[in-house]
Amino acid sequence: MSKIRITKQFNFETGHALYGYDGKCRNVHGHSYKLSVTVIGTPITDTSNVKWGMVIDFGDLKKIVKEEIVDQFDHATVFNKNTPHIELAQELINRGHSVILADYQPTSENMVIDFSKKIRARLPENISLHSLRLQETDTSFAEWYASDN
Repeated sequence: MSKIRITKQFNFETGHALYGYDGKCRNVHGHSYKLSVTVIGTPITDTSNVKWGMVIDFGDLKKIVKEEIVDQFDHATVFNKNTPHIELAQELINRGHSVILADYQPTSENMVIDFSKKIRARLPENISLHSLRLQETDTSFAEWYASDN
């Protein structure tokens, strides 16, 4: 049976600041992220299965990515947990804002690595994560490929 790749795209708004960075991105700012999630598998061949012919129901993939990524990161501000912005982060939390204190520098590169771990942990065993593409701006993006890892 042929292996097929399917892709679902997601959008979310997230703020961040890059601790120790020597440019403008050291300041708190935000992006309209676009995340493309590509999985690979074989279509279901059981004609009695309601998902016959699908690799994975797009709705099932949407549920995983929404719960693990979009619902967590949308309209949140992400800081490295060791940032000097920790007081600002705590003030935002105290005021009811959504803040993520990550174990990593919140670059697109590190975010896509984090996302790959979260998504892979939730996929059915017969489905593999093939790639992720996290677009930060119209002209800048980071990609993660299973074959590279």
